[in-house]
Amino acid sequence: MQNDRLSRRDFMRNTSLAAVGTVACAVVGTGYAAAQPTPAPKILNYHQKMNYRRLGKTNLMISELSLGGHWKDRNAGRYWDLFANEEVPDDVVKNRTEVISACVDCGINYLDITTAAECLSYGAALKGRREKMYVGADIHHLGPRGSDRCNVKDQTHNVDECLRLMKTDYLDIWRPQAKMDGSNTDAEVEVLIETFQKLHKAGKVRHLGMSSHSRPWFEHVINKYPQFEMIIFPCSAKTREKGEPPTTDNVEEVNPGHGSDQTQSIFKMVLERDVGVVTIKPFFGGSLFESCGKVAFPVMGVGSKTENDLSRLTIQCILANQAITAAVPGLSTVYEVENAARASYTRPLGVTAAERAWLMRITDARWAALPQEYAWLRDWEVV
Repeated sequence: MQNDRLSRRDFMRNTSLAAVGTVACAVVGTGYAAAQPTPAPKILNYHQKMNYRRLGKTNLMISELSLGGHWKDRNAGRYWDLFANEEVPDDVVKNRTEVISACVDCGINYLDITTAAECLSYGAALKGRREKMYVGADIHHLGPRGSDRCNVKDQTHNVDECLRLMKTDYLDIWRPQAKMDGSNTDAEVEVLIETFQKLHKAGKVRHLGMSSHSRPWFEHVINKYPQFEMIIFPCSAKTREKGEPPTTDNVEEVNPGHGSDQTQSIFKMVLERDVGVVTIKPFFGGSLFESCGKVAFPVMGVGSKTENDLSRLTIQCILANQAITAAVPGLSTVYEVENAARASYTRPLGVTAAERAWLMRITDARWAALPQEYAWLRDWEVV
């Protein structure tokens, strides 16, 4: 914690100043206008080629391509959950340190974490440079996915564990993970808000977000609770905006049922309420790629051109929607970071018709063959 240049006292002071100093960045109206250019000094980790967007009411300007906490494990799985005795292997520290360094060099300034192993690994990677990244975090097995944990004591413990494992004094965003089926009650949501308010007053968390896999539940929460400043949900090249035909300028969200409003898009809702959106699962949990489940950590080399192009074009398709603040793919190597960053660097140049047709042909085939554990992504095809 001594390595964190931003002390808790400084953090509390700067939090108050930020609320005043960045209001001018607000999105005008509810149209999908392009993010307004912001002078470099106002953007953390600024890179002139990276594009940045305002994360709703947080007023944070974050890179539209940011870093998801997952990366390939030794069994070719998509994420690391726990480490024995909370000891991070040396090769993992080296890998995550190199990846964070590449992110800093590329202008990426937001990191999203969901497991205890990720807290430990990124804490080690950010040692001495915590101020280089905005961090959103929650530990999934300590969060509100269990009703027995939906109380102030347990959710305070959830955040305290994030801080302890990361060896930091604060989170920029606490974004607890709700139940996947959207069954958290209003009383449970209100516990999260109460917990946040106490943690914010103590200087431990700066902003409040939420992650969920249930669109109708998100509709309800966004409508009822303005305290949530950002949300996290899945989005891919298949995602299409409700009420609009698929075009090069939108992404598709599927109607999941469950009594949700059939008349409007969640993208319109978040703009109206000034809620930032970070999207996950751009590559269907890795199943977009032929190499899924075949390449284990440590991942070597630059990967295949086909998969690199699929990654870049998918990210560009998602980021065509200006209601989305950032996409956060999991990235296992320095080259994957650089390739993903190029998706933002080159996005203003557009995608050719041939590239678009190629992307959708492969995406449609993989979508039709989604593994069972990702079948729920179809609930997010028309959003």
